[in-house]
Amino acid sequence: MRFFIELAYNGKYFYGWQVQKKVSTVEGNLEYCLSKLLKKSINVIGAGRTDKGVHAKQMFAHFDYEGIISNNLIEKLNIFLPKSIKVLNIFPVKKNIHARFNAIKRTYKYYLIRQKNPFLQDFSWYCFYPLNIHLMNRASKELMQYKDFSSFCKKRTNEEGNNVCQVSHIYWSVNNDIFCFTIEANRFLRSMVRSIIGTLIEVGRNKISVSEFVKIIESKNSNFCRPIVPACGLFLTRILYPEDIFL
Repeated sequence: MRFFIELAYNGKYFYGWQVQKKVSTVEGNLEYCLSKLLKKSINVIGAGRTDKGVHAKQMFAHFDYEGIISNNLIEKLNIFLPKSIKVLNIFPVKKNIHARFNAIKRTYKYYLIRQKNPFLQDFSWYCFYPLNIHLMNRASKELMQYKDFSSFCKKRTNEEGNNVCQVSHIYWSVNNDIFCFTIEANRFLRSMVRSIIGTLIEVGRNKISVSEFVKIIESKNSNFCRPIVPACGLFLTRILYPEDIFL
């Protein structure tokens, strides 16, 4: 039977989601603890691959297991997993449902602070530059007119062989000197969100105009985008699936 596992994690302590040799990753810790508790080698497939230092308030993954899942498995996992990972739920889904490919939408939020705060530094980026949020929102809306995000991809093409994404929601908000960037799309490319934000910051600083930002999008060339922002402020906050995948 296939199971979905819902979890949250503080990405500061991990080299990203995906298993890597000799470093601690979220997927690696999850597979290790599941395998020990279920007494069988468990392979976990995530809904995405967050980079080193990126956080998740909601991540999903799937795994296959032919036995019975005990009611206290979540409690046991949370005891054995690092403190920076919390399992929220485990539930069965229909056969062949894939945590990554069956996801409809994903939402990311990025936080940057305008005043230095030692208690927020692990979950936001301290940006001391003056920023024009109105210009940043104007430029952000331009992104919804495009589908090819090659300009904001770390590689020219990703695994599926294309850089096409459908952005459905995007905006900047500000509350008590904390800027929040929200973006929702059907899929994201490697480092896409942080590349977009880094370039939008240049718009907010009046380093480039909105029309120049549009030219960067249309160039489909990542050499023209600005440096990506630090990972500490980025959160994967929501993943949406069709309701008919659940048993």
